[in-house]
Amino acid sequence: MAPTIKVGIVGATGKTGKSIVEGLLASETNFDITSLARPSSIDSAANAELKGRGIHVVAADLTGPKEDLVKVLAGIDVVISCIVFSSLEDQIPLAEAAKQAGVGRFVPCDFGTPTTRGVMNLHDRKDDVLAAVQRLRLPYTVIDVGWWIENTVPSIPSGRTDHAVNKLVDVIPGDGTVPIAYTSLTDVGVYVAKIIADPRTLNRKVFAYTEVLTANQFADLMDELSGEKSKRNYLPAHEIQNALVSSRSALEKNPTDSSATVALVLNEYLDSWGLRGDNTPEYAAYLGYLDMKELYPGISGKTTREVFQELLSGK
Repeated sequence: MAPTIKVGIVGATGKTGKSIVEGLLASETNFDITSLARPSSIDSAANAELKGRGIHVVAADLTGPKEDLVKVLAGIDVVISCIVFSSLEDQIPLAEAAKQAGVGRFVPCDFGTPTTRGVMNLHDRKDDVLAAVQRLRLPYTVIDVGWWIENTVPSIPSGRTDHAVNKLVDVIPGDGTVPIAYTSLTDVGVYVAKIIADPRTLNRKVFAYTEVLTANQFADLMDELSGEKSKRNYLPAHEIQNALVSSRSALEKNPTDSSATVALVLNEYLDSWGLRGDNTPEYAAYLGYLDMKELYPGISGKTTREVFQELLSGK
């Protein structure tokens, strides 16, 4: 029998964290899971639910005394961070403690779309964290998963998808012809479970995605399955660029402007995967990523068709 892999997860009760917990629990690999929770939320209902499923829940203050964090991480094989984007830099003391505790693999909070520096501030902050990890010579794996199918479910006249529509990104960048790699949120954990148990992915970046469609094909699929004409809100490239200029200008005047921060993040994503075409297997390979489909040809996630069928049936 293969040895148990002890995994510590930061952010286990968030969307990505929940998916990863589910994927680890369902995996054929034996994982022993510990949720590293904020001291203030240790007794929350969400953490109580984790405990009820056999998951250890321990208090971990990422910005507290390092020796306390080292003790928490002692014996952990893999640390996975699903930290909120506003606290990405808190991963650096976590990585330092992981190195001191002898953690064998650190998975920083990426789980997004691949790109290079200078395109997205969010990516650059994540890349700064990776650089800190590499300066420590701490073993790592970066995992990007493409764009969540659930993030851009099209609206239809009957309102049957309204419960799943994300109005912040209910748009089609440019003319909708750029290829985009999609993954269902429910499969992120399934993919992570395979990747972190594989020695081939140590000190590498992995692109884990399910399928590639253009935004127009994505909407066409909803039209086919629903029998309706989806609402296609095309957002011209110049409007995305203007929004980027505006949000960056606002943040220069007030770095704490939360509205400008959200606008910057969203429009940089639209620019990267919707206009530049960064979120594709080909570009990820160019950047040096391993392709999950080549690593695990027998693994297939939930397709856009399947996600849409579930949504239209009321699930």
